[in-house]
Amino acid sequence: MSAERAATAFAEVYGTPPTGVWAAPGRVNLIGEYTDFNDGFVMPLALPHTTHAAASPRTDGVLRLHSADGDGKVVELRTDDLAPARTRGGDGGGWAAYPAGVLWALREAGHPLPGADLHYESTVPTGAGLSSSAALEVATALALDDLYGLGIEAPRLARIAQHAENDFVGVPCGIMDQMAAACCAEGHALYLDTRDLTQRHVPFDLAAHGLTLLVVDTRVKHELGDGAYARRRAGCEAGARALGVRALRDVPYEQLPDALDQLDDDTIRRYVRHVVTEDHRVEQVIALLDAGYARAVGPVLNAGHASLRDDLGVSCAELDLVVEAACDAGALGARMTGGGFGGSAVVLAAESDAEAVTKAVRDAFATAGYRAPRVFPAVPSGGARRVA
Repeated sequence: MSAERAATAFAEVYGTPPTGVWAAPGRVNLIGEYTDFNDGFVMPLALPHTTHAAASPRTDGVLRLHSADGDGKVVELRTDDLAPARTRGGDGGGWAAYPAGVLWALREAGHPLPGADLHYESTVPTGAGLSSSAALEVATALALDDLYGLGIEAPRLARIAQHAENDFVGVPCGIMDQMAAACCAEGHALYLDTRDLTQRHVPFDLAAHGLTLLVVDTRVKHELGDGAYARRRAGCEAGARALGVRALRDVPYEQLPDALDQLDDDTIRRYVRHVVTEDHRVEQVIALLDAGYARAVGPVLNAGHASLRDDLGVSCAELDLVVEAACDAGALGARMTGGGFGGSAVVLAAESDAEAVTKAVRDAFATAGYRAPRVFPAVPSGGARRVA
């Protein structure tokens, strides 16, 4: 239905039917936060929430962009005039910068695309830490790849989408979100080594264990988060330089105490501790799932949240309340997911406890005077694909 709606809306906006419709999902990250730009390990899964891109090629050097969630106006750009954020005085350019950046990045990669018409429909919540921007980028990248027969494989498309976000939009994100949108498989979590993009699809059938993974969208985004991601990335890179390693991924978990003793800056020390222990937590979760001990993942999630809250300092009152209320109500474990300062948390719970846990979280928010959170199960879904 979403594909049909996107195609119908495209025809209404541009006057002709689209050549096709492509979709890319949002994602939730089970474990492995702030590790991807440290060449570390992550474990996201795609959500059924998707961004659909209806598209047709152009030959006149014009890129036209329209979103059902926008102001109703068509953004029209000249492909030859596209320029990265550093030459635009740091202006992010709004939502249209993300798909425009993808076309720019493809051209930078040696594919002189002459333009396109695109219309977007999305069910990925924005500002929820569920990678709506990566879904937008990857849907665009796949559409353009298909429209022009480029034949670019999914991991490379993810790299191009990341290049668009890093250098065109000016957001210094890692590769996890784009890889999740491009490469996840239905019924699986994606175990990804972000250094070489080695990946393994890990079966993730919690129902077989009587479990469920809930996503709790706090529906808040604090301004404190603006620029905080970049500062933490810079701090991690400073830590790697101080320790003489290419990236913090290269600090062995067993040698972490010695590494921390070499650091004088307490902030950098905390960042290093988070990344090294978080990489270790990803490996713990993989081992537990491989061994069939899904219930034992809960305490690892709790430890991850404590590290994100205390060492990295990227949680907030609402996220902490989700974790506290859920665990008090019987959840096996919970943690914030995504960049933090708002957004979403994940909660691992027995299916029989899901309703009580959800109620406890909602009641806690009401008591605190917070806006009611959005709660839904995380259903491991497929990555980007052509849908019409």
